[in-house]
Amino acid sequence: MADLGHDLLFGASLPPDAARTGEVLALAGTVEDLGLDLLAIQDHPYQPGFLDTWTLLSFLAARTTTVRLLPDVANLPLRPPAVLARSAAALDLLSGGRFELGLGAGYFLDAIAAMGGPRRSAADNVDALAEAIAVIRSLWTPGPPVRFTGRWYSLDGAEPGPLPAHPIGIWIGAYKRRMLELTGRAGDGWVPSSGYAAPEDLGPMTRLLDGAAEAAGRDPALIRRAFNISGRFAGRGAGFLQGPPAVWAEQLTGLVLEHGMSAFILGPGSDAAGDLRRFASEVAPAVREAVEQARSAPPTAGGGSLEAAPVDPSGVAGSAGAQTLLAVHQHLRQELDQLREVLAQVARGHTSAAGARSHLHQMTLRQNDWTFGAFCAAYCRVVTVHHAIEDAHMFRDLRRADSSLGTVLDRLSAEHEVIAGLITEVDAALVAMIEDEGRLADAERAVDRLAGALLPHLRVEEDQLLGPIGELGIRI
Repeated sequence: MADLGHDLLFGASLPPDAARTGEVLALAGTVEDLGLDLLAIQDHPYQPGFLDTWTLLSFLAARTTTVRLLPDVANLPLRPPAVLARSAAALDLLSGGRFELGLGAGYFLDAIAAMGGPRRSAADNVDALAEAIAVIRSLWTPGPPVRFTGRWYSLDGAEPGPLPAHPIGIWIGAYKRRMLELTGRAGDGWVPSSGYAAPEDLGPMTRLLDGAAEAAGRDPALIRRAFNISGRFAGRGAGFLQGPPAVWAEQLTGLVLEHGMSAFILGPGSDAAGDLRRFASEVAPAVREAVEQARSAPPTAGGGSLEAAPVDPSGVAGSAGAQTLLAVHQHLRQELDQLREVLAQVARGHTSAAGARSHLHQMTLRQNDWTFGAFCAAYCRVVTVHHAIEDAHMFRDLRRADSSLGTVLDRLSAEHEVIAGLITEVDAALVAMIEDEGRLADAERAVDRLAGALLPHLRVEEDQLLGPIGELGIRI
């Protein structure tokens, strides 16, 4: 399923290491200070070296004010669902509605049994989870005493309450068919981990989940899709999330637009604080901006932009991929026009570099520092992420579908590298102009060089690729 339009959430999953309690608490504070949305804690009660997840989440709720809290995911066999329901509601009330309930069926069967938990088969654990969800929801719903008789869990007149401060979402950790189907029937969210579900696995898993939701009469789009992730910011590897923040942003943006993922929870590496800062300050804003541009782009190209390519509607009709490409290109042209116009106003003396901030404020609403440099950082990031998505997804799919396109795709990929270098030059020139308006001519030349490469590039993409995208049903 493609982008579902959910608000994007970014968070961190911290290991509850009992030997590093101070570090865990400090990192939790960093998560909140950085403005991340989610703070998740894994739940393995059988691990003697771990802090108890529920105790830790309660402690963290008292030390934070904005971040949302999540057991990722609660070990159901060792946490009876009726008690879990009341505990979750209590923590939601105490935290001001900042709690979501991640649930798992229980994977490590021997470890669960060693702690005195039930020794059930994996199949029975799935059935028990379905019953547990029914028990939990019944105790969160106002009404008469609840009676429920299941194979694994039962209630005999338990009264509902306390009621949560907000509708707590039940996010299920699921990978195999029956768990995915249960998530589709009964879950509010799905939270797999990249260590067990690679990006290429998400499509088939999503289809199972969505099919079960539809069979149950539910709208699959209402189910949030979160992803526990890990990676390395150093170097540039070939795998998932191996490289600088721009690579992360491109790959995560692709997961939003292609698979409907809308929450990313990072398990940081050895440089935990540094990883969290890069994730919060570089990756998250870039993904949000790229997704916002894709969502807000009009379905078809409109008039008035600089050197907009003429388009044959017959080659685009019915092709969401072609329309998306046109919409993104149109936005890039419009933003470039606006940048050049503001430079022209500075040249005519109608505004100063400082005075241009208000103009730039109208262009890119997500920026906080309204300078030419800040605007260029936003604009350049959008261009860079767009090209990265093309290289990693659209161009790959076109090559697979039609090998005759190889020559033009090679040319366009090479042009992406050239344009990336010109973007760096524009960024530097605009920042220099802020410091010295006498550098205006340098900035104008840098923008002209970028336009001279980018605009023909966009035209060639449209001339050469819109038809194949529409005919082959390529999605962007």
